[in-house]
Parts: sequence; structure tokens; C-alpha cells
Amino acid sequence: MLSGWRYRLVSGVGATALAAGSVAAANHPIAQRLAVVVPVFDRLPSTTLSNGDLSLAIATTLFVVLGALVPLFKPRPRRVLDTILLVEKRVALAAVALAAVGYFDYTYRLPRTTLVLTTIGMGVVLPAWFVAIRRSPRVDPERTVVVGDDPETITEVIRETEVPVEGYISSFASRFRDPSHGSETPIATPDGGTVSADSIPEEECLGGLARLEDVLVERDIDTVVFAFEFPDQEEFFGSLDTCHRMGVNAKVHHRHADTVLTTGLETGELVDIDVEPWEWRSHVLKRAFDIVFALTGLLFLAPIMLLIAAAIKIDDGGPILYAQRRTAEFGDTFTVYKFRTMVPEGESPAPVDDEENDRITRVGRVLRKTHLDEIPQLLTILGGRMSVVGPRAAWVEEEVAIESELNSWRQRWFVKPGLTGLAQIQGVTSTDPDEKLRYDVAYIRNQSFWFDLRIVLRQLWMAFTDALSVLR
Repeated sequence: MLSGWRYRLVSGVGATALAAGSVAAANHPIAQRLAVVVPVFDRLPSTTLSNGDLSLAIATTLFVVLGALVPLFKPRPRRVLDTILLVEKRVALAAVALAAVGYFDYTYRLPRTTLVLTTIGMGVVLPAWFVAIRRSPRVDPERTVVVGDDPETITEVIRETEVPVEGYISSFASRFRDPSHGSETPIATPDGGTVSADSIPEEECLGGLARLEDVLVERDIDTVVFAFEFPDQEEFFGSLDTCHRMGVNAKVHHRHADTVLTTGLETGELVDIDVEPWEWRSHVLKRAFDIVFALTGLLFLAPIMLLIAAAIKIDDGGPILYAQRRTAEFGDTFTVYKFRTMVPEGESPAPVDDEENDRITRVGRVLRKTHLDEIPQLLTILGGRMSVVGPRAAWVEEEVAIESELNSWRQRWFVKPGLTGLAQIQGVTSTDPDEKLRYDVAYIRNQSFWFDLRIVLRQLWMAFTDALSVLR
């Protein structure tokens, strides 16, 4: 594994060589002639650069590509799939930037055939390069830190954990380490109570939660043990998200396993938190299905979308779309768009059945019964904020109202929200949060591509029968 500065040097030199090589190879006459043989590229001109023009094109490409790849030059442990996806996104960004440069300043322009071939070449060699030199997550639990929000819980977990612990990270680390606190001075806890300073863990305090990512890199941590007294707080999900992005194992002490979603796979006293229940191939298949489903739906439903927009305008003259902030994976929020089905007035966070909601418009009742109001969400799925199948995303205010009654509601945050889900095909909504949570957790624990497919087919059949009932 390469150290920090060596990794930056090797990754930068390698990316420079591969990007320059991609331009040179794409500019070669043989590559140009072979490209126009392909039906997709047969209309592109075969153009080669020479001498100063080629040097300028390579220099421009390196400037843009290396700028786009800056996040990859940081020594971060990443999974193979995460590395490939990040590089592909950056290559696509660089290609768009190069096309824009050529559009506004012809003297720096890459010929279209060369630009296309260069992008394809970099899309192949650069991901392979960064995968080859990546800092892979460790697989042996040798370097562990404890992350939590309560000193007594952290002390208990450290004491009962068999693996060696490097230290702990806490949301109240600054108070733990403040020398002004005497041994008799109480320290505030998240629930508004206090604990004695004597209960502060003896192990080294590595900092606050803001330093979690830096600590994982600096100390080459492979395992994080969570010791949160309040795992339904945003600090827990933010730390869990960091572990997910960094490719670090996330575990919890078995005594606290009932407060979070776990795989049930134990390592001594520890249980794996169920962050990534799918292998990377299944993730690729699920994402590919999401894209195909969304594109197909938008293509075939485009005429219906125009009719719906006209009907909404004719009905009451109000806005066509309705925007709402909803909660996503790990507590993040995003905006979801639907065809408006209610009069534009203030909303109540309390879930209401459609039959009892007098704000629904005439067109809105038809759209809700046929599920056609959901069509714009296909754009959100295409953007990657939602999936076709997953726990139904609740709007932010509704989440707060439900959480006040159901402490374990945030267990739904462990996966990306979906357009439909197991609870939806069972007819369970947020008006019965206990039952909905039970179905959502059951889906999270048992999800697979084929399970998703069965849910989608069931939902499509239900939508079809609902549409028939409306027509009748």
C-alpha cells in the first residue's frame, strides 16, 4: 500500500501518462480509420493533428483531465466499484469540459473523432489504473476505533471489545479533553443529562466526529465500532455514511445490536452493521435496472404526461408539478417532484388517508388512484437519488412527526428510498408507521434483484387493475 505522498505522485504521473497516451492513440491515423468503420462514428470526420497542434491538444487535455481527477489523487481507501464509478464520472466531466473549450475557442479544439476516442480510451484505462493503485480496505480486524456520543457507552464497548482499539472518536471530544474540567466536574450528554468526568475513557481521544475521515486515513483504520447511546441521531448516520464511502467495516457491540440494522454476523462481541447487504455486482444490476426502467417509462409515458399537465391546468389553473423535500439514505434530503393532486395550501405533517383528505382535486383523485402522479419521480430515479424499489421516502416534516412516536423509524435510512416497496404492494402507508416500518425493515434485510423484480411486477399489476377500475 502506497503512503500519502507516494500515492499522490504515482497516481498523478500515471494519470498524466494515460491521458496523454489516450490522445496520442486517438489521433493516430489507424485509429481514425477504424473509428469511421463503426456505424455510430461513420459520420464523424477523420482528422489527425500534427506537431504543435497535437502538443497543444495534449496539453489542454491534461489540464482539464487532471483538474477533474483531483479527488482521485487523495489517498482514500475505496471499494473497487466506488473507484470505477468515481473515475467514470470524472472522465465524463472532463469530456464535457473539453467539448465546451472547443466550442468557445477553436484553437484549443480537439477534433470530434479524437475527442470521442480519447474519452473512450480514458474511460477504460483510467479506472483500471486507479483500481490497481487504490488503497483497498483492510480485511483483517487489526486497527479499530470506537465512535460514539456518550462516554459511559464508549467505555463499556472498549472494555468488552476483544479486538485492539486505537482510540475513540466522540461528538463531545472537546469536552472530554478540556483540562479545565476537573474530576468532579460533570459533563453534559446528548439527552440533557450529565456524567462524571471520571467516566471518560482512558484510551486516546482521536478527536471529534468532524475528524473521522482523517483519522480513518491517517491511522489506516479498517474497523469502526459504534457506541452510540442514541443511534437515531444524525451523527450516527453521518458516521455510518463516512464508513460506507471509505470502505471501512462498520460494527456494533452485540448488546446494542437491537437498536440498528445488523447482518447478524458476529465477530466475537461485535456484529456487522447492515450497510451494504448487496455485493457490488448486484448494485450494478440494480442501478442498471433503475436507469432502464426510468428511461423506458419516460419515453412511453411522455404523451400521457402532456395530457396530465393539460388536465391539471384546465381543472384549477394551478401549478402542474408539486415539489417536496424528502429524506434519503443516511438522513440526507432531496427534492422530489410529482404531478400536483391537491390544492396548493399549507400541509399538515400528520399522515392522512386519501378518502379523508378534502384538499385533493378532481384530477388529483384520478391521478392518485392510477398512480400517474408519480411519473415525474422517474427523473429523480434517473438522477440516482431514488431507486425503483426501496422504502418509500417520507417528507421531512412527516419524518419528524413519526419519529416523535416511533424511535426506530430511522432504521429505514439504511438504504436508498424507492418509488415503490414491500410496504406499498401490501397497501401499508405512513398512517400506520409501525406496520410500515416492519415491512421496510423486512425488505432491507431480504433485498435482492429478484425480490425487487417481483415487487415491481406486483406494483405494475396493481397499477393496471387500479386504472381499469377507474375506467369502469
